[in-house]
Amino acid sequence: MRVFYGRDAIYFGLECFDPDPSAIRARFAERDQFESDDLINVNLDTFNDERRNYYFGCNPLGVQKDGLETTGGDQSWDAIWASAGRIHERGYTIEMAIPFSSLQFQRTAGAQVWGLDISRWYPRSQRVRLGLVPIGRADNCYQCQFMKIRGFAGITPGRRIELVPTLTGIKTDGRDPMPDGGFANVSKDLDPGLTAKWGVTPNLTLNATANPDFSQVEADARQLDVNQPFALYYQEKRPFFTEGSDFFSSPINVIYTRTLRDPRWGLKLSGKEGANTIGAYFVQDELTNLIFPGSQGSGAASLDQVSSALVLRYRRDLGSRTTLGALFTSRSGNDYFNRVFGVDGTARFSRRDKVTFQLLGSSTAYPDAVALDNGQPSGTLGDRALSLEFQHQGRNLQYYVEYDDVGREFRADLGYKPKVDFREIDCGASYSWLRNRGWWSQIKLGTSYRRSEDQRGGFLFEMNSVNFVFQGAMQSYFYLYGYRIREGYMGRVYPEWAAETMWQVQPFAALRLNFYGNLGDVIDYENARPGWQARANPALTLNLGRRLAFELDHNYQRMSVGGRELNEANITQAKVIYHISLRIFLRAIGQYVDYRYNAANYTFPVDPVYKHFFTQFLFSYKLNPRTVLFLGYSDNALGTQDYRLTRSDRTIFMKVSYSWQI
Repeated sequence: MRVFYGRDAIYFGLECFDPDPSAIRARFAERDQFESDDLINVNLDTFNDERRNYYFGCNPLGVQKDGLETTGGDQSWDAIWASAGRIHERGYTIEMAIPFSSLQFQRTAGAQVWGLDISRWYPRSQRVRLGLVPIGRADNCYQCQFMKIRGFAGITPGRRIELVPTLTGIKTDGRDPMPDGGFANVSKDLDPGLTAKWGVTPNLTLNATANPDFSQVEADARQLDVNQPFALYYQEKRPFFTEGSDFFSSPINVIYTRTLRDPRWGLKLSGKEGANTIGAYFVQDELTNLIFPGSQGSGAASLDQVSSALVLRYRRDLGSRTTLGALFTSRSGNDYFNRVFGVDGTARFSRRDKVTFQLLGSSTAYPDAVALDNGQPSGTLGDRALSLEFQHQGRNLQYYVEYDDVGREFRADLGYKPKVDFREIDCGASYSWLRNRGWWSQIKLGTSYRRSEDQRGGFLFEMNSVNFVFQGAMQSYFYLYGYRIREGYMGRVYPEWAAETMWQVQPFAALRLNFYGNLGDVIDYENARPGWQARANPALTLNLGRRLAFELDHNYQRMSVGGRELNEANITQAKVIYHISLRIFLRAIGQYVDYRYNAANYTFPVDPVYKHFFTQFLFSYKLNPRTVLFLGYSDNALGTQDYRLTRSDRTIFMKVSYSWQI
């Protein structure tokens, strides 16, 4: 490898030798979306604080992936940089140019010290890492093990001004009434928008957006929502929020930007100044989505009113092993507010032992009608949340202890916290056997225990588990968990036995197989009675040549109560992608949902059939993460016991944006 830097960028050149170049795994893929290819990763700790690093990855064809590596990680971060790759008779060659304008780093005119790790990932029968530095398994700090490089005197990120104008057009037709009505125009919108970024200093960035485009060009993967008492979690994909999201990470998830549904405009400041890390954003939202949490389930509602959201996050490094932080969040509208405030910290007592804590308080008031309709207390609600965790990470022995205590009236409306009113202890240990060669690389045995009760001392949950984990040839991974559970629900304690398994294997370079399954006793939450459940989730990824990829995923779940079927759910999702070039692809997505309910086994009326079929077709040209052209079509079809699958709506959409860097 060769590394050098100039006035505007740092450059990497790598020759990757291979005894059998025909076995190199590489394909054209969407940015960040290749998992099983040969890979080069460059990791830069530009602040040399041993807490956070950028990573830039490239496969042998030059396809990029990037992100931020912290305690929680942030794979959604995207930078504008250049790469190229070529496979040849000796292996492959990679070149990378990373502009200083895409990085944040120390503000000093003299020489700087950066942390550096470069690794080559070599996936054959087993996935092997060839690294610039050895990474110890008995070390809870990855960045502490980086090589140190010195230089960069006088570098500057330039003005770091970026303007990204966007134009989004959407036209939707809907059928009314269903299923026999005709199609009529429901909406037709052509919306301009603007996102701007300014590097205030080399280590502070200000983002602004007006009438932002928060549309997603890929639908969320459909999740099973049958017999789920708590709100489901969906990953954030919108660029304004993913930029610098690691600055807002928190041990308790009280910052979850998917709660912000339809922002009008927003401002965000993030960066690091010396030992101080700061993050702040303010967003005005057209719609106010709420989750009403509880100890045994959650509810939801939407307020048709504008709300303002403010998040302030601060962390300070104390030496090389300790970090203390504080946060404040506020969301307010007409007769409504929610505020969360508190402190947190991480301390590494050694390379093996780490403690993390967070203590929060909240204050909330809902409009009287909303509180009454959703079973919430009137007036102002106030409560606290505490999280405390100890982790030991040895080469062979790992163990942890975690304690959580969340009050009954704690609310985090800008976060994802659907469960409150509990005290819980969770602990576990495992021992690993490791080897470098042969048909297996790791075998692990472990056990865990968890128990929780509500704030009044009522029993909620107790679980004992044992587990077995295996990693070996053909990049195989397998685990098996066995559970003995006691669960309290609606004043009754339910004894349960359950088993869970997952395996994945890549028998050929072009084929990856996955399977997840569980079976055992469950609670029928809707009817408050014991039941039994079986679930199977097989999936495969097939790459046909370097340009065509096919993904298929099926989710099956069957529940029974009293020896009779209660419901059956099937969700099938398929994706086909053809890459015309490194920057252009065509994609088709299909999602089919089929829920069937045995109405005679329910204690309340229920429709016996629900079907949904979603399709989407997309043409994508992506010069970089923010200079794009999307053209697409999608539609939905619904079916019930009264009529077969019938198309209910159809949408055509386009988006064009351009990154103008000054």
